Amino acid sequence: MAVAAKVWLEAARPKTLPAAVIPVLVGTAFAAAAHTASVGRAAICLVFSLLVQIGTNFANDYFDFVQGADTHERVGPRRAVAAGLVSPRTMLLATTIVLAAAFAVGLLLVAEGGWILLPIGIVSIVCAIAYTGGPYPLGYNGLGDLFVFIFFGLVAVGATFYVQAHTITAPVMLAAGAVGLLAANILVANNYRDVETDAKAGKRTLVVRFGRKFAFWQYALSALAALLSAPALMWVGWRWPVLLPLVLAPWAMRLTHRLGSSGDPHEQIAVLADTAKFLAAFGVLLSIGVVWGAP
Repeated sequence: MAVAAKVWLEAARPKTLPAAVIPVLVGTAFAAAAHTASVGRAAICLVFSLLVQIGTNFANDYFDFVQGADTHERVGPRRAVAAGLVSPRTMLLATTIVLAAAFAVGLLLVAEGGWILLPIGIVSIVCAIAYTGGPYPLGYNGLGDLFVFIFFGLVAVGATFYVQAHTITAPVMLAAGAVGLLAANILVANNYRDVETDAKAGKRTLVVRFGRKFAFWQYALSALAALLSAPALMWVGWRWPVLLPLVLAPWAMRLTHRLGSSGDPHEQIAVLADTAKFLAAFGVLLSIGVVWGAP
């Protein structure tokens, strides 16, 4: 039983889960700044976001195996189906169960926030599958980064705030864009590492299409743009604590240097994990700054 639990925990890819948690934290921080925060609604948003993220990871595990992207040549954390730890049929069933649970939780969000959230939730769940599955897999056609930016940035932060405040504002979406860029950087680091095996499998990520130099600059400029969201928020009315994320600038520079300078796949795995940690640190500091420095 313990071994099975470890396999499923590994398949859920816990190192990627900051991409699900941080958007909810940031959206709730803006709701707190607007005096509309609801612990119950935030909790529902968090469960939905985690289920969509885990469902996406399960679907990715299944479809990458089926489409031949996960082979013995791939370097990185083992994949449950490719390693023979979980059968393809079982992983597909698990994906269905997790995303069905996400839909059920999403109905609670609709009850709290209105019918406008229903199509957003449905599209989020469909795209969790379409990321690596279906007739036109987003991740196989260079659209994975855009998917992450939209659904783990704009949608996740914006919907979390909307459920609690019943409105949307430009500062919220500015912060949502920053979170989305850093969430997408996790994918950039992953695809940077896997560029050779992805190319062989016909997985046309942006790194495969345009090369590692492009990915390096995408990563660097995304981190820069995310950090600049802090002074932008101050410019539109927030007070100085909103600048807290700027203390992470040296870390962002080191991560960018490590991404571009290391040819060691194992170091690139570490960069991926640290990119997720950077997103978490950014989200926590931004959330503190948003609440503490509210207009």
